Amino acid sequence: MTFLKKALAILAVAGSTLTGIVAVSAPASAAARDGVCDSGEFCYYYNSDEAGSLSDFSGSLADYGTTQPTCYDFKSAGAGQGVCVKNNAASVWNRTGSTVRVYYNSNYGGSSQDFASGAKGNLNPTLKNNNASHQLLSGGPTGCQTDGSNTTLPSTILVYRVGLGRVDRVGFQTYVENVLPNEWISSWPSASLDAGAMAVKTYAWYWALHSTRKTPSGACYDVRDDTGDQVYRPGSALSSTTSAVQRTWSTRMSRSGSIFAAHYCSTSTACGAWVDGDWMSQYGSRDYANSGWSYQSILTHYYSGITIS
Repeated sequence: MTFLKKALAILAVAGSTLTGIVAVSAPASAAARDGVCDSGEFCYYYNSDEAGSLSDFSGSLADYGTTQPTCYDFKSAGAGQGVCVKNNAASVWNRTGSTVRVYYNSNYGGSSQDFASGAKGNLNPTLKNNNASHQLLSGGPTGCQTDGSNTTLPSTILVYRVGLGRVDRVGFQTYVENVLPNEWISSWPSASLDAGAMAVKTYAWYWALHSTRKTPSGACYDVRDDTGDQVYRPGSALSSTTSAVQRTWSTRMSRSGSIFAAHYCSTSTACGAWVDGDWMSQYGSRDYANSGWSYQSILTHYYSGITIS
């Protein structure tokens, strides 16, 4: 589908300051990348013996990035806060239900070290400050498998990083938080951002349950990271959009009991595939929010026959 950021690209060239992509810490929330090692997460620490700033992850990650503002960084207060995780970690705490393997190279390559579920420990001399990727090996989704159902959110989603030519398994909430600021304007009213958060989440949820797509090399994936699906940029989460994701995280939008592909576009005339009742206008959501509509009213106006629960 066609997304709002295509229309904004012209404005950006002209010097528009409608939105920016900067890395900021998200408000605390269980299972979010918030600098707290919650149950279900794998956490790196900047120093040995689980000391210094930490960075928390809810799924496997093939590449952390190497420069700000796009890299995965150490989140919490303490030594190393804001430093990119890649090649800078000294210890870990594995609070997932899986064995986690830390790799020397990106894309799960090179020397490795395993940490059992619940384990704390220092990275060995080969991997200390030489950590480039990590992978959940058991007890969770692996390969082409996706968990979740029409009533339970998936824990991870397979994202085709088109420009990089690979597929990353990304924590589902991390994914949504790093899509919304690239699809909605972060300064828009909260009801519009909440409606956007619901659409982004529901669209991704649908494809996590239904995708059978393959990359040219034959790797399976759920969503692309570009306008072919939704624009995902690691490290782009903003406080206003992350708050919208977290406010609506426990809310489900379904049609006839099932999650559906909640399409959206900048306006009702900008996308040739527009179908009334199946698409939401992003600018329309802004205008209705400015008129005092709730996000629930915006969603039920655009998506026919839905239930919000």
